[in-house]
Amino acid sequence: MDLHLDTNKNALLRRFDPADLDRLKPHLRNTFLDLRTPLENAGQKIEHVYFPCSGLASVVARKNRGADAEVGIIGFEGMTGSALVMGDDQATHDCFIQMTGEVLVMDASQFKAALKASNTLRPFLMRYVHAFHIQATYTALINARCKIEDRLARWLLMCDDRVVGNSLFITHEYLSVMLGVRRPGVTVALQMIEGRGLIQSRRGEVVIRDRKGLIDLANGSYGEPEAEYRRLVGEIEIQPQIVP
Repeated sequence: MDLHLDTNKNALLRRFDPADLDRLKPHLRNTFLDLRTPLENAGQKIEHVYFPCSGLASVVARKNRGADAEVGIIGFEGMTGSALVMGDDQATHDCFIQMTGEVLVMDASQFKAALKASNTLRPFLMRYVHAFHIQATYTALINARCKIEDRLARWLLMCDDRVVGNSLFITHEYLSVMLGVRRPGVTVALQMIEGRGLIQSRRGEVVIRDRKGLIDLANGSYGEPEAEYRRLVGEIEIQPQIVP
């Protein structure tokens, strides 16, 4: 067991029943993961469960080569391995690191043993899985019905909810995959949003300058899944740092 683990950095872990957290702690280990590190592969057995403390992971659906779109974002508010909570052990979609960061990780076998041993762990995590499902279904709706500017504003807000500071390290090419659109469309949308003074777009980085303006630009596409997460799990918020 790593005596220096800080489970408070992940919003789910810090909301666990103390007995459930004690079951997991001996099996958790801390590590940093680089950009595009695979966490789950579609159609393959889930080997590990990740609880992000910083950075972001993307859940990406693929129809065929070059036809990818993000269907979900996981940050410090969540975890990978939702299928395990639901009684399956196979990943439906790819999941990989979108923004490098710190994670707590454990073997899937140990996680499943904890689910079996506890009467409270699975019911709590099913609330998170439901919240994530709501996020994914809203993404499908918004991708089908909203303009790219609305979708991009929503995506930036969702990322801003899950990172420390106001800088998002992401390329235009990667954004095109996340939104399921061509790269030139992303470039034009970023220029439009920057022209309104809402962001500053640099090479490989987007800086949020006006969050309220982004919410207005999202035109109702942001907020409902976030409200459902608050109802089901709690506030999406970073644990305040305690200064000695």
